Amino acid sequence: MATRDNNSKKVTPVLRISQLDALELNKALEQLVWSQFTRCFHGFKPGILAHFEPELKAFLWLFLWRYTIYSKNATVGQTILNIQYKNDLSQMQKYQTLSKQQKLWYLICTVGGKWLEERCYDLFSNRPLELFQRTKYVINLVVGVLRLCELLNFLIFLQKGKFATLTERILGISSVFCQPQNVRQIGFEYMNRELLWHGFAEFLIFLLPLINIQKLKLKVSSWSLPISGCPRNENNSVACYKECSLCGQWPIMPHTIGCSHVFCYYCIKSNYLFDLYFTCPKCGTEVQDLQPLKYKIEMKEVDTQ
Repeated sequence: MATRDNNSKKVTPVLRISQLDALELNKALEQLVWSQFTRCFHGFKPGILAHFEPELKAFLWLFLWRYTIYSKNATVGQTILNIQYKNDLSQMQKYQTLSKQQKLWYLICTVGGKWLEERCYDLFSNRPLELFQRTKYVINLVVGVLRLCELLNFLIFLQKGKFATLTERILGISSVFCQPQNVRQIGFEYMNRELLWHGFAEFLIFLLPLINIQKLKLKVSSWSLPISGCPRNENNSVACYKECSLCGQWPIMPHTIGCSHVFCYYCIKSNYLFDLYFTCPKCGTEVQDLQPLKYKIEMKEVDTQ
C-alpha cells in the first residue's frame, strides 16, 4: 500500500534555492553531530581521536545514511524543507523511490568518498618514495578533475535547476517536493502595525530635540499662575527682590532682564544661553538686556535683614 501511495504522488519540482538550503543544512548537521561526539571525549587525553578520525566520521555518516536516505529517501535537510529524492532514471512521470542500488552507490560516493579523501595519503605513505610521489600526483589529478566536474555540474544546475551535486547527476536522482506546495495566505496586519510604530518612533526621535521642554514648561506655568508684577510700593518692592524667580532662593548676584523680577546671575545666564528666546516665567517678558540689580536696592534689602 505504501509503494502504491508513493507511486501515485505527483512530482513537484523543487526550487534551486531550496535544494541549496538542504545541502547547507546537511553540512550544518554533520558539523553538529561531530562536535557533540568529540565533546564526549573532552576529558580524555588530547588527540585520542586523531588516529581514527576518518573511520569515526565514516561510521557516524553511515549511521545518518541508514536513518535518512535508506529509510526515508531524503536527507535531514531535505526532510526539514519537505523534499525527498526521486528515481530520475525511471520513465514514469509519477514519483518513484530510489532503488537499493542507488542508495548503496550514494553511500559509496558520499561516505566512502570522504573517507578515501582523508585516508588516501596514509594508505600509500609506507610505499617507496618514488611510488608515493606518483600516487600523490595521480590523486591530486583525480581530485582536480572531480572539482572541475563539480563546478561544471553546478553551472548546469543553475541553468536547469536539477542535480545540485555531481553524485545526484551520476546516480540519476533528483529532488522533488513530498507534497504539493499550497499558496500560503500571508497577513500583513502585524507588519503594518510594526512599520507604523517604527515610523512614529523615528518621528519622535527627530522631533523631540527640536522642542524646548524648559521653555514649554515655563510657558505652561505662566498660564496656570496669575501674572503678577512687583508693586510700586517700596516695602513690597523689597519683598519682591528677596527671591529668584527661577530657583525661588535668595538671589545670588541678582540681575534683571527688563522686567520687575529678579534672577540669580547663574540661573538667568544658563537659561538664556540655553534658550535665546527665554521669557520671564512670571510675567512673560523676553530678555531685553541682562543687567545687575541696582546697588541701592541691594543695600536696602540687606538693611532689612
